[in-house]
Amino acid sequence: MKTILSEYRIHNADITLRYDATSDDLIDVVEGNRVYIPCIYLLNKIDQISIEELDIIYKIPHCVPISAHHKWNFDDLLEKMWDYLKLCRIYTKPKGQLPDYNSPVVLATDRKSVEDFCNKLHRTIIKEFKYALVWGSSVKHQPQKVGKDHMLNDEDVVQIVKKI
Repeated sequence: MKTILSEYRIHNADITLRYDATSDDLIDVVEGNRVYIPCIYLLNKIDQISIEELDIIYKIPHCVPISAHHKWNFDDLLEKMWDYLKLCRIYTKPKGQLPDYNSPVVLATDRKSVEDFCNKLHRTIIKEFKYALVWGSSVKHQPQKVGKDHMLNDEDVVQIVKKI
């Protein structure tokens, strides 16, 4: 540890290890330019293996078996991608029309309030915001009138009502 830190010209430091770290982990922390993101292992050609082998593959963590030729299991891949990237889909509903399920507004899971939704649409909407009507799993009643601090869930439908 002392040798690694001296290479980075750090000669006086308090180091606290909260887990069994390797030298590579220490270098990553010192450099500060590494970002670890979740990954999904995509195993292709499941049409050429047996059911027993497929059952074994399904037990592997972070793994999605597909067949690109037959387009099998693409839905499972898509769902796992949404889960790993921690994104949620919010659908818009213009007044007097049906919700638009073809082009959702995509929000990060840590920023999914109605205010974040409005800012994603356009920055000036929040200035004219009065309340929102929400349909989906984040509300008790369908629709429910909510404020800008309400947290939305995946696949909620939102209608913005502006001040007159």
